[in-house]
Amino acid sequence: MTKEELIAFEEEIKEIYLAGKIKAPVHLVGGNEETLIHIFENIRPNDWVFSTHRSHYHALLKGIPKEWLKKEILEGRSIGIYNAEYRFFSSAIVGGCLPIAVGVAMAVNRQGNDNDGVWVFVGDMAASTGIFHECTKYASRNELPITFVVEDNKFSVNSPTEEVWGRSEQKPDTIRYSYSRTFPHQGTGKWVVF
Repeated sequence: MTKEELIAFEEEIKEIYLAGKIKAPVHLVGGNEETLIHIFENIRPNDWVFSTHRSHYHALLKGIPKEWLKKEILEGRSIGIYNAEYRFFSSAIVGGCLPIAVGVAMAVNRQGNDNDGVWVFVGDMAASTGIFHECTKYASRNELPITFVVEDNKFSVNSPTEEVWGRSEQKPDTIRYSYSRTFPHQGTGKWVVF
């Protein structure tokens, strides 16, 4: 997918949400298209991807069909996208996908399958929590086939992450990139009447 296609998808979801046709939380993303496209060039079809509540771009770049994803969002599952066929899982719980991703990486490692890997995406707030540190330490110590990606938009919901949690350190086997979000934490910044 191109940057323009990703943006167009989120804009379409935004308009549907503003029309009151999605009666559940929606967490839109924007401003990180080029970086994600570059990261996903390294993600193979057999790799597992674990995502956050802000998962639309991840799902599309993993290859999940736009119409399937749009249907899930319209049915109120924007923050909980699961697709076993594409090996994709997301969770709205901050850091909730981390131990699951580590468990899958452990299974992949035990099976000795070099064709499978695990990628787990978290925000900068999740990267400041204990579960992130435990998971990255365990994965590194056990040489698990997992890559952690920290998407740093400088916010923990709507609070400045560094102000709340302090400066975060770079972990080994972790990709960290910064971007400026184009949408608020939840919704579009406008009240919607259902």
